[in-house]
Amino acid sequence: MTEIDATAVRSYLLDLQDRICDGLSALDGNDFHEDAWDREAGGGGRTRVLSGGPVFEQAGVNFSHVFGANLPATASERRPELAGRGFQALGVSLVVHPRNPYVPTSHANVRFFMAEAEDAEPVWWFGGGFDLTPFYPFDEDCRHWHQVAHDAVAPWGEDLYPRFKTWCDEYFYLPHRGETRGIGGLFFDDYERGGFRSAFAMMRSVGDGYMRAYAPIVEARQDIPYTERERDFQLYRRGRYVEFNLLYDRGTKFGIQSGGRTESILMSMPPLARWEYDYQVGEATPEAALTRRYLQPREWL
Repeated sequence: MTEIDATAVRSYLLDLQDRICDGLSALDGNDFHEDAWDREAGGGGRTRVLSGGPVFEQAGVNFSHVFGANLPATASERRPELAGRGFQALGVSLVVHPRNPYVPTSHANVRFFMAEAEDAEPVWWFGGGFDLTPFYPFDEDCRHWHQVAHDAVAPWGEDLYPRFKTWCDEYFYLPHRGETRGIGGLFFDDYERGGFRSAFAMMRSVGDGYMRAYAPIVEARQDIPYTERERDFQLYRRGRYVEFNLLYDRGTKFGIQSGGRTESILMSMPPLARWEYDYQVGEATPEAALTRRYLQPREWL
């Protein structure tokens, strides 16, 4: 495979969506509901949602393949030299909101983007990553998550994990709160190192690594007893997740600006969340430890 092959990317992403949904269904015991959708301006996708399960209060796994004659503002602002070009964007994006507060929320995304013009070579890149948002973290879970992240990209250069980890810490950051969204993982964009074949293989390794990273954590924590206190804190912290997605997330903005399906774009929102004015926790509590110890960039390996 020496040429750019968007068809191969599409086939991989559809299969990845199938495998992730199968893995999450096996953990929860319930199946996903699927909505296939078309985009009037070009393209479409299939959105799958599992809700109300004993393990996952809501899990959404979305495949989309959209194309158009002009880049949305979010993309052209970041890469102004591509303004006016036609584009296609393919990706799988998922967010899992567990029921038990001791099981972290997780997010993953892998995507391919190509901009084309009649009088120029196509411009393409891969992007993606995965990140973890715990409420009551365990150090061993954080180390496991980051070890899988490291191993997923190491074959393409030992520089990638520290670079993508730092990028993740910086991207999933709430400046108005002065904290990261979670304990991070991987985030990359504009990736084309080694040409299409090598870059595609790296992206596949990240996509395939998500369930290896997440499933063992779910299995280890899903049966821990919890009380209303932990549940209330989980809902409060979910509010931070909403704040990031609506204020800062580029994927959300791109989806809205490109005329994507709103229900699919906003499937990342938790089914329940809460905000409380001037919320305070005691200094020597697990809730305080989350912000003090985990929601600042740190090395886990």
